[in-house]
Amino acid sequence: MVNYSKAGLLGESARSQRTLTRRAALGWTLSAVCVSSVRATAADTSKPSLNENLNGYLTGLHDPVIIREGDRYHVFGSGGWAGKPGPTWRVSEDLKTWRDNGSPLEEVPPWAARLIPQANSVWAPDISYVDGLYRLYYSVSTGGSMHSVTGFATTPTLDRSSSHYGWTDHGLVIQTVEGGTYNAIDSNFVVDFNGNHWLAFGSYWSGIKLIALDRKTGKPATTNPHLYSIAYRPAPTGGDNPIEGAFIFVRGHYHYLFASYDYCCKKEQSNYYVAVGRSRDVRGPYLARDGHSMLDGYGTALIVERPWGSTRWRGPGHCGLMHDRDRDLIVYHAYDVEHDAAPTLRLAELNWTHDGWPVALV
Repeated sequence: MVNYSKAGLLGESARSQRTLTRRAALGWTLSAVCVSSVRATAADTSKPSLNENLNGYLTGLHDPVIIREGDRYHVFGSGGWAGKPGPTWRVSEDLKTWRDNGSPLEEVPPWAARLIPQANSVWAPDISYVDGLYRLYYSVSTGGSMHSVTGFATTPTLDRSSSHYGWTDHGLVIQTVEGGTYNAIDSNFVVDFNGNHWLAFGSYWSGIKLIALDRKTGKPATTNPHLYSIAYRPAPTGGDNPIEGAFIFVRGHYHYLFASYDYCCKKEQSNYYVAVGRSRDVRGPYLARDGHSMLDGYGTALIVERPWGSTRWRGPGHCGLMHDRDRDLIVYHAYDVEHDAAPTLRLAELNWTHDGWPVALV
């Protein structure tokens, strides 16, 4: 086990603690000032939105990720929102009609329950296919706390009818404790251009972090124990600095860092949105389209409700991406004000501008 939570590690200074009870006007103002947008230089945006045809099991979803095995698509999301502790799991063959597929984990894993005894659900799963196994990273924590853990489980197949199906839990990957400077939740696995394995994670406090992983174990690499900071939201002393839900997507000559800014989980009052920056080096710096750094709170807005509080779909965010044959997909959640602001599955295809920036066909 490597514990990255100790204050002062690698020169990190303490930051203000996470507060979920306040949606400060300053937070939205900072976002509007600092975040640029992809506009008219986009590729073809005339394609119909995938969102228009979604049906079936769509609600009770937070923090989704997506993967395909064969002709079946799988979306995983945080547990707790559908009345069960394990991550939600829904499947579709056509990206339109979705049905419940149970959960990969029926309970909070015992090792995590011992470390976080107040936790009652498994958060923010991240799914990848790694060296012949499907690998699901997940986090366990409690609201507003940096007392958190991330672990992972694997299975040879996602097909429940297969004799090879079955999840094996591999225990603790990273842990943070109260009094540290960052938070071990919202993990995302990525392989860089050189085949090196990394894990991005973080929520509020001092932002999004990145660590190297050992390829064989899927856990922190002892050969490179450095903790890299790749995105942060500056805030006044005592103010909130909401950034979380990192997802690094490799395309062309760049690593693209998608992150969610501002506030989720407030139903129709949520003002969550997705911003993106890119870097040739997985360790950063990640820059917005206007050249400003995500470490300084900048980014290029990708999926955002405008004007805020005016549409059916509030607080779109916490995305996952996948390359699907000849297209790229982005999955995210948003709050449907026509159905009691239920957190709901949303899905879009990405187009790319001539200079390599994503445009979501929402």
